[in-house]
Amino acid sequence: MHSTRTSHDKSIFLVFVDLEVHQPCRNIRKKFRIAACCRNPVVPDYARTTHPMRRSKTVASTRPRGEASAPSVSLKFLAEHLQLSPATVSLVINRSPAARSIPHRTQERIREAARELNYRPNFMARSLRAQRSFTIGVVVPEISEGYAALVLSGIEDHLLEEGYFYFVVSHRHRADLIEEYPRLLQQRAVEGLIAVDTACQKGVLIPVVAVSGHREVEGVTNIVLDHARAAKLALEHLVTLGHRNIAFIKGQEFSSDTEIRWESELGAAKELGLEIDERLVGQMDSESPSPEVGYGVTRKLLAAGEGFTALFAFNDISAIGAIRALREAGRRVPEDVSVVGFDDIQSAAFQNPGLTTVRQPLREMGVIAAETLLRRINAPAKTPYPKAIMVEPELIVRESTAKAKP
Repeated sequence: MHSTRTSHDKSIFLVFVDLEVHQPCRNIRKKFRIAACCRNPVVPDYARTTHPMRRSKTVASTRPRGEASAPSVSLKFLAEHLQLSPATVSLVINRSPAARSIPHRTQERIREAARELNYRPNFMARSLRAQRSFTIGVVVPEISEGYAALVLSGIEDHLLEEGYFYFVVSHRHRADLIEEYPRLLQQRAVEGLIAVDTACQKGVLIPVVAVSGHREVEGVTNIVLDHARAAKLALEHLVTLGHRNIAFIKGQEFSSDTEIRWESELGAAKELGLEIDERLVGQMDSESPSPEVGYGVTRKLLAAGEGFTALFAFNDISAIGAIRALREAGRRVPEDVSVVGFDDIQSAAFQNPGLTTVRQPLREMGVIAAETLLRRINAPAKTPYPKAIMVEPELIVRESTAKAKP
């Protein structure tokens, strides 16, 4: 070990040394040895070993072995290097909204110089000065392809642009976690919460924005879709194609949108003079985000023996499962049965056939949620806030719908 001493000049060694102490404490020396830290100690012969020191495995660094870490420079040094004011550099580095007034080329120069000079902003100092965490909590049911992922992409893009960090937690529809997570996130000093398809609880002491929130709760801004318009777009499309016997897949009871969407579908059907047969209504009951749930409901609808020429699914994921079940039963889509989904997830256009669906602007809803929350956080105390913000749906017609057979 002593032969490799030069390679450990900056290491801290822990060795046990006998302390020479005076009476009356001399007897203690026989019973105890005290741990002491020292640099490059003279190691006693009994402590030496011919084996190299074993190191615990750590995450690999991208820096070449042996290359020292470059020292970090100060904000003042960076500003002097760029011949700019420290305030200008700080606005850009911290992604302040005020930085938008700074020319784009200047912003690029600042970020490029910060990388080259290894400038690292002192986040703790910034937080202490402002007495803020610049952190947001996001609560979702689960993270998978579909609704939540698209909303999260919008939230993430805007928070990154504004220089905010965020935590994401998924509750898997567990009532205890839905209740506990807001409290845990507040204990971690988040400045606001975004709840996605999650019922908001009373008593949260920070601003909250709920995507697909339909309950009026003090302190909560709801971002909602115009479901009445969405239902009418889908059913009007099917009726125009000559479909009267339409099957429906309802959402799970725990979903925030299930009740309002079903009420909207009933209202749109009545307006269009369309009678809904209860025997052609199935409801999903599994927590799984897989197409398998829609597949199972559709198989039950087919087994009931009631004929239908079209199916309106609660979302695109269940519509994809429904198409699989229809094909296995020998029903062609759209020749025998037209299928309409809801959401317009990224894979909807790439199904075979391409899925006709009602588009929710999910990414835009995420952006609106983040914008609204930051606006509320940065507003003076007791500033009025919007109770609800409504967004509009759009019908996207693809190859999964066609005229009904005569």
